Amino acid sequence: MTAEAGENGQGGHSQDTFISHLIELRDRLLKCLYAIGIVAIPCIIYASSLYDFLAAPMQAALPHGTKMIATGVIAPFFIPLKVALLVAFGVALPYVLYQLWAFVAPGLYQHEKKVVMPLIVSSTLLFYVGVAFCYFFVFRFVFSSIAQFAPQSISVAPDIENYFNFVLGMFLAFGVAFETPVVVVVLVLAGVVKLSTLIEIRRYVIVGAFAVAAFVTPPDAVSMLALAIPLCILYEVGLLCARLVDKTPAATAEETGN
Repeated sequence: MTAEAGENGQGGHSQDTFISHLIELRDRLLKCLYAIGIVAIPCIIYASSLYDFLAAPMQAALPHGTKMIATGVIAPFFIPLKVALLVAFGVALPYVLYQLWAFVAPGLYQHEKKVVMPLIVSSTLLFYVGVAFCYFFVFRFVFSSIAQFAPQSISVAPDIENYFNFVLGMFLAFGVAFETPVVVVVLVLAGVVKLSTLIEIRRYVIVGAFAVAAFVTPPDAVSMLALAIPLCILYEVGLLCARLVDKTPAATAEETGN
């Protein structure tokens, strides 16, 4: 009876722990939704201005007096609303990631906490930098090149829904591409790939960067180079950071010169 009681007690304790984790996860998800909702209120109010800001690079490349068009019936309302919600999620993303960190942190070892938190912060900042680089630098050259190559017999007036989908795809492509240093560091820390191997395959990574850039960007040289060159540079940054955190004997010997 004592053994059975002990087993029942352990099973009940495990079940209580699992339920408590589910309750905590629910509470943190609700906090994330509340934060996004609070930020979304002013974003929705200024949804039209946010879309105008998003469309500014394209609008600057269009001929004077030309405006973008909306072919869908509800597109003039729905597309700015999408932009407002995406902006709200982007603004609230640090808080969302903090809630995620607070949920998983108690289950991590101390040395894991020292690594995971900097990776979360750096990956978030790099994603923002990638999106900003795409908006302020890439779009200016891409849209102006498209406008210059367009025949005089064509009136360039992009549809707002197509433009939104294009911009969102480009933002995701550049945001994910700028995560390259984090990916390299994680691969080395997790022991998936050795640092020496990543250094040896550098030439193949460069070729792959241009292939990926040609696939995810519009079919023009400016867009491809604007993504491929930062990918190569970020890969080298990732290798440099990996050297600093890699504690394998080979890496230690290389650093000490033995």
